[in-house]
Amino acid sequence: MNKSVLPEDPHCPHDHSQCVSDALTAAEQVCERAGARLTTLRKRVLELVWQSHRPLGAYDLLETLAREDDRRPAPPTVYRALDFLQEQGLVHRIASLNAFIGCASPEHTHQGHFLICRNCRVAIELDQSLIHPAIAEVARQMDFAVEAETVEIAGLCSHCREAA
Repeated sequence: MNKSVLPEDPHCPHDHSQCVSDALTAAEQVCERAGARLTTLRKRVLELVWQSHRPLGAYDLLETLAREDDRRPAPPTVYRALDFLQEQGLVHRIASLNAFIGCASPEHTHQGHFLICRNCRVAIELDQSLIHPAIAEVARQMDFAVEAETVEIAGLCSHCREAA
């Protein structure tokens, strides 16, 4: 496999504040093009999701938001923010973890393909152009109409294997 299409190793030291900043800039552009409103809460939820490469559940987000503010936001409020972010392509839902992770390429519509470490819970979004054509070809051969496509591959990342 060509090294240039491999995802960045989330364990390599890097500036998460730059990840957050880039994600917020992209979100503002995506929402502006779509005529969608990126409210303060939606923006804060997106910031929290991008704080690491680990998927966060809605209740994790609720706890963090409650620590930041005296009044605890209601769960439906956070779920609506996550729904909005997902509709705009800014986050992906990791079904196996019932959690959300920031989308690395929100500027184009695509399905999520992930490597998920079962130990540290790091989720790495894969370049969908490597997987989607194979799924589409098999579906075509089977005369199957794909309506949704999510690939979640569980295993151990190199960092956790080395630590074991």
